[in-house]
Amino acid sequence: MSTTRSRLLTCASILVFGMFQTSISSAQQPPAGRQPPSVDEIFNRLDKNHDGKLSRDELPEPMRRNFDRVDADGDGAITREEDAAFRRRGPAGGATRPATPPQPRISDAVRFEPDIPYADTDNPRQKLDLLLPKKPGDDKPLPVVVWIHGGAWRGGDKRSGLGMLSEYVASGNYAGVSVGYRLTGEAMWPVQIHDCKAAIRWIRGNAERYNLDPQRIGVWGSSAGGHLVAMLGTGGDVKELEGDLGNHADQSSRVTCVVDYFGPADLLSMGQFPSNIAHDAPDSPESRLVGGPLQETKDAARSASPTTYVSKDDPPFLIVHGDKDPLVPHNQSVRLDEALHKAGADVSFITIQGGGHGGFHGEELPRRVQQFLDKHLRGQDAEISEEPISH
Repeated sequence: MSTTRSRLLTCASILVFGMFQTSISSAQQPPAGRQPPSVDEIFNRLDKNHDGKLSRDELPEPMRRNFDRVDADGDGAITREEDAAFRRRGPAGGATRPATPPQPRISDAVRFEPDIPYADTDNPRQKLDLLLPKKPGDDKPLPVVVWIHGGAWRGGDKRSGLGMLSEYVASGNYAGVSVGYRLTGEAMWPVQIHDCKAAIRWIRGNAERYNLDPQRIGVWGSSAGGHLVAMLGTGGDVKELEGDLGNHADQSSRVTCVVDYFGPADLLSMGQFPSNIAHDAPDSPESRLVGGPLQETKDAARSASPTTYVSKDDPPFLIVHGDKDPLVPHNQSVRLDEALHKAGADVSFITIQGGGHGGFHGEELPRRVQQFLDKHLRGQDAEISEEPISH
């Protein structure tokens, strides 16, 4: 390999691990004597919509195969911080996701209490971060927005939710909680939902201490996190999903409302639709979650599918999914939406036209999400539009 090309391949983490290797030709090398592009220059060239993130769709096809390894929080977009964190790990450490992505900036108006154990263990994954407004809007107990991170149940980190939660909490109208949970490298289903339910019970058990409203808890998650919040929504009354973790077994794990961003919903049907992942394969994220190939472990796959538990008394759902999602087929959310409608539950479903696996842009979707949360957690009157949003 030439010196010039070698320098090009070390300009960014996605070059180091081969995402650029098949797309760089000698014709693309800088002329003799000219410096290769910097990390920022490469990032800026790829960032076609100039939003400071790289979506999968913004990368040429040969560069996408390591996308998930750089996207530490599994939200479908690579930030400069994720890129830098991945580069710092170097080639030897790049085979797995970083354990602790950089912490987003938290507003000065927010009181931050990190790494609180919720399951009465010292497992670092069984902790939550609590965000409280320094100046609440009033003296009433605060509704709580809970974030559950993505990462294919095998990666990601609760820190990914802090930036989004900080904005809600800084308003003085909400408290925020970001939940960690055990990943599939440590344990398989149903420990992930046991952890999430223990975190909800912890919130209720500590509501008086932190002036939280135990009757107003909304959950929000993306990808694997979307799956887990959907499970909290449809499985709120399912005893076998409850687990026995923590010191608050007397508290309910039911939630008030659910914001599900492109979460798997019906695991056994995932392989029936176009995807960059062979979902029925033994090494797929879903198969790793349930402990075997999906079609050979059907009982476990059904137990890990939110559609299995849908009932009329499920809390209100807001489902968001890109119709060009290359990882979790859009049909997964279609199936969940149809099941909730059939049961008579309250559900709104927004399709992002041309949207992939997250990385959604624009102000319309955040506006509708806030309307949904304000409606169900703060009693604000609102009609949530289900009109598709263009990516």
